[in-house]
Formats: sequence, structure tokens, C-alpha cells
Amino acid sequence: MTVMVTQEPLPGRDETNGHVRIGALAPLTRPGWDEAGRHLLAGMELAVREVNDAGGILGRPLELVVRDTAADPDRAAAAVEELAGLGVAALAGEYHSVVARAAAARADALGVPFLCASAVLDALTEQPTPWVARLAPAQSHGWRIYGDFLLAEGHRRMAVAADPSSVYWACGTRILRDHLAPHGGTVVELDARESTAASVCDTLVDRQATALLLLVGHPEPAVPIVRSVRRDPRLAGIMIGAPAGQPEFTGWATSLGADGAAVPFLRYLPEHLGPLGARVATALRERLAEAPSFVAFEGYDTVAVLADVLRSHGPDRAWTAESWASVPVEGTRGRIRFSRTPGIGVWQWAWAPVQVVDRDPAEPGRLRVLHTG
Repeated sequence: MTVMVTQEPLPGRDETNGHVRIGALAPLTRPGWDEAGRHLLAGMELAVREVNDAGGILGRPLELVVRDTAADPDRAAAAVEELAGLGVAALAGEYHSVVARAAAARADALGVPFLCASAVLDALTEQPTPWVARLAPAQSHGWRIYGDFLLAEGHRRMAVAADPSSVYWACGTRILRDHLAPHGGTVVELDARESTAASVCDTLVDRQATALLLLVGHPEPAVPIVRSVRRDPRLAGIMIGAPAGQPEFTGWATSLGADGAAVPFLRYLPEHLGPLGARVATALRERLAEAPSFVAFEGYDTVAVLADVLRSHGPDRAWTAESWASVPVEGTRGRIRFSRTPGIGVWQWAWAPVQVVDRDPAEPGRLRVLHTG
């Protein structure tokens, strides 16, 4: 679906071959979380197909111009620059928070509307901007709900295995600590860069932790840590959690099998999909040849919102940026409206549905809803 263009559009000239273009950003190769990127792109592609089947944008076909970010902020910023030069009406997508932050900064500087699908980092931009909006709930919102789940399950002594050099993981640790502390909860940090799977187990025993939260990448170092904890008889009663959603994807179940079950994670879906969500779920399953993740629904909703804005205001970038507050759109997971939310510098859907879910130990291919926010 990527389009090759040999020169940049000149002011006042339509060099898009009559198409309305959206620049799509997604991690499609390693070290990016390529499985998430594949689901994100599948949702966007499905929505584009349905928009075009319904007549396109004011009679013009909608087209995705796809760029692989590979979890690289510099690569994402360069892609935004390139896509702006190719005349896209707006930007969509991205999964990794730090990458989305780089894309948002460049989109803001260039005056290109960017609807972020999946990244949750609260500070997506350093300053408030009219150019960027987001569908995914802010990290502070979702991770506090996860903290409520931990407290409800009786956990007060948590350990976090994380890479402290990552802004996303560091912010997640701080959110959990601040939320749990007033309720007597404590959080011990383990530097995943300097810890072996065996040393993680030893620390869990020494600190008498009742839960280990994995704020790390998959498959490394998450898989060896999970396997070691599951096989350590001293840790038979400990809960393993992964709030960032690693167990959502089939790669987790393939890597870990039964060891990957009963690992609660955050998922941004309602407990029951409405008619639109159910129809889209069926189409996504056919396109992906597996159950769609919440990320696929985020991709679909991103294009659905942008298509509505473009139909209402045309592909002029300035009009698009001014229209976030007047959306609203029926998405796959509920009615989408954007507002200015305290502490969030972008236009925000407040909020997408939030669940805490795990894989059923009796049937790891089945997901169980444990808690809703």
C-alpha cells in the first residue's frame, strides 16, 4: 500500500493523483514490537477499505502511505518529515510511546495533524499543541486502574523488573508507586539490564514480594524471567503481571505456553463489543488469521476518526487540527470525543475502556476479564 513519489508537492498543486493520503506509522520490524505493528496496520487498512467502499473522502479515494518506525524515534521523526513533504492530510498510528512522542514533536513543528492510536505516555508533547490527538488512554489513567486491581487482589509488596533508562518504563514505575503508597503498598525496583533471571528470583524471595511486574520487552528479557519464576518452588504463590500488555499477542503464548497464563495485563476494550465492534472483529480476524488484539481496534478507530474529520472539513491540514473538539465518532469501542484533559498536552479521548485481563490457565488461548476501570 506504500506509494512511491519522486518529488515533493509544490504549493497549490495536487500531486496526490486525486487521492487523500494519510501517513501511517507503525513498528513493522524488530527491534520494534512488530506483532503489535502488524495488528495496528491491519486495523488501519480495514478502515481505509471500508471508507473507500462507501465513496471515499468527498468522492476521492483514501490512501495509506505506510512507514515502518522499527521502534526508532529518529526514524519516526524522519518519516514524519518525509510524509509531510508527500502531502499527507494527516498522520496516524504508532504503538511505542517514546517513538510516538518523537513523531508528535515533529508533527507539531511542521503543522501536520497526528492522531496517535496506541501510545500512552502522558507527556506525548512537551507543550500543549492543537495538532496532536490521541485515542489510547494516558498511562497514568490505565496504570492506576491496574494498581487498583493489585490492591483488590491483596498485593502490598510489589517488585518491578524494568529498564530504568526507558522513559515509558520509568514513568510506569512512578505511577504505580505513587498510587500504591497511600494504601500501604511498596514497590521494589530491579534493574533488568543488570539482573539475571536467577537474581530476580532471589530478590523476590528476599523482599517477600507477592507480585512481580514485568516492565520489560518481549521476548527478551521477559520470557526467561517468567520461566525462572514459574520453576522456582520458593515463588509458587507469586503473581506475575505485565501491565504494558505483552501477553495480549499470540507471540507471548507461543513463547511461554502454560507459563504465560495468569499474567494480568491492561487491555483497552469493553467487556462486550457493540454491533460495529463485533463486525470489525470478524473482519479483522479474517485479515489477521487470528484473534485481533485491542491494538487492531485502535488502528481501525484512528482511520475512522480521521475519515470523519476529512469528510467534514476536507483535507486541509489547518481545518483538521481545528476540528478535534467537534468529532464525535462511533468507534468500535464506544463513542469517541476529544477534550483537553488536565496534565495532557494533546487532544485526548477520555477515556477508552480499560480492562485488566489474563490468559486462562485452563485454556491459554482464551482471555479472562479480571477487572474493569
